[in-house]
Amino acid sequence: MSNLTPLVIEDAERAQWDDVADLVVVGLGAAGITTALEARARGADVVVLDRFEGGGATAISGGVFYAGGGTHIQKEAGVEDTVENMYRYLSMEVQDAVSEETLRDFCETSAANVKWLTDRGVPFLPNLCPVKTSYPTNEYHLYYSGNETFLPYSEHAKPAERGHRADGGAFPGFNIIEPLRRVAIREGVRIELQARATRLIVDGTGRVVGLEYQHLPSRFWRMVHRRLHHLEVMVGKFVTGVARWIRKQCDKVEDRHSAPRRIRCKQGVVLCAGGFIYNREMVAEHVPEFVPGLALGTAGDDGMGIRLGQSAGGTVNHMNRASAWRFLYPPNAFAEGVLINDKGERFANEFWYGAKIGEAMVEENHGVATLIIDEHLKKLAHEQAKPGKLQWFQRGVALMNLYFNCKKANDVDALAKMLDVPRDALQETLDEYNAAAKGKRSDRFDKDGDSMRPLPEGPYYAIDCSLGSKRHLCAVMTLGGLAVNEKTGQVLNENGDSIPGLYAAGRNAVGICSRQYVSGLSLADCVYAGLRAAKHAVP
Repeated sequence: MSNLTPLVIEDAERAQWDDVADLVVVGLGAAGITTALEARARGADVVVLDRFEGGGATAISGGVFYAGGGTHIQKEAGVEDTVENMYRYLSMEVQDAVSEETLRDFCETSAANVKWLTDRGVPFLPNLCPVKTSYPTNEYHLYYSGNETFLPYSEHAKPAERGHRADGGAFPGFNIIEPLRRVAIREGVRIELQARATRLIVDGTGRVVGLEYQHLPSRFWRMVHRRLHHLEVMVGKFVTGVARWIRKQCDKVEDRHSAPRRIRCKQGVVLCAGGFIYNREMVAEHVPEFVPGLALGTAGDDGMGIRLGQSAGGTVNHMNRASAWRFLYPPNAFAEGVLINDKGERFANEFWYGAKIGEAMVEENHGVATLIIDEHLKKLAHEQAKPGKLQWFQRGVALMNLYFNCKKANDVDALAKMLDVPRDALQETLDEYNAAAKGKRSDRFDKDGDSMRPLPEGPYYAIDCSLGSKRHLCAVMTLGGLAVNEKTGQVLNENGDSIPGLYAAGRNAVGICSRQYVSGLSLADCVYAGLRAAKHAVP
């Protein structure tokens, strides 16, 4: 339970406030900006608070929005899809994260939500990617972003490309946030940056009636804080120790130079402040097996939004769920090899979506994984990693693995000894895989024969793909959060009742992707949940 304590004010009308608004939104990521825009369109006076410069994890993401059922982008690209088809596929991924009714509503509103975004300037394009990849190169914008083409998914639902990638380079998430921010400013949404929410304010009935936050009144310290944050974002994924030190300096600036403000919210507070991957104490408590992974998000993903909700009596769910992104491809040559655990046994289809491989690696195999390829696949990977064939960051990962994370063994005996796995188990794994690759038997993980290559003899090369690999980093994001009423977005207490005046959306809340992740599903859930909260708070 959070150690935050709400401030109780018996009569909100007579209390002293620094500001008043109809709706206060905490967090200026995809969920927050969506909520603010919809609430403003309904006539509300909206204030958005963000601890940093806004954008959240969305702004530094790949900008993928999972949508289907016949979006206008799909239709322009010639992709046939139906709501029922989308629902049938997602039901296998989403599982028990939300009710069947909510998932169906998510699918039914998907096409309209894409139109809502494009009408506000988000640049989705109908350029269809011709190959299965973890993330397309810049000329392609619509692709299979999950497990749609693999068994058993492809038997349950006809595969359809639903990964809508925004235009604008390798990480175009910025081009989702910024058009929406510009519209929000034009329409009169009040945005206050470098404002850290610290405490909810409730009245005598338990209704959330306001929020206390810290802001930096000094222009100098605002500049220092901003530059520190920009530097942390730049180095965060590459020099984690330095990034951790920078975050501490940001905290010190906030602690020493901030001043408190209290804002009255007549119709509610909406918590949209991200997940908790950067709160290492919360990670260790709820998802300890994911601690060795690389935190994916921003320093704003510190769990504060979740803790604020808990402080007002909110309950949480799926806090034991996280997603580890262990993509083996591109280059596709890597995924034609064999992925084994610490017992020398194969445990996944190497072409599965990265989060599905990550789930199997962490939850079933102690976070240990090694990819085995041969001389031919190593040379093919080099060829596929030439300039222009991959995104720059994908090429960087491929070359890092080929040159600095690739250990050689001349035969199976040497390979087993090098990896410290049982020799007989490893030989059995390779024999079984080779037989499937030659068409002599079916593959236990339903891997397509065209995606398999026999590895009959050495030399072999082993690439460490474990969760804690220092050379092949594995990104992790948290999926659990505050339990919400799935019709309204209101935060629920332990009795299942809605807390008046308190909403949550995005990764502050349990949502569509809280059981399993597919590229674009979090952004789509942010928009869906943000619209839901705004429509209920401002009817």
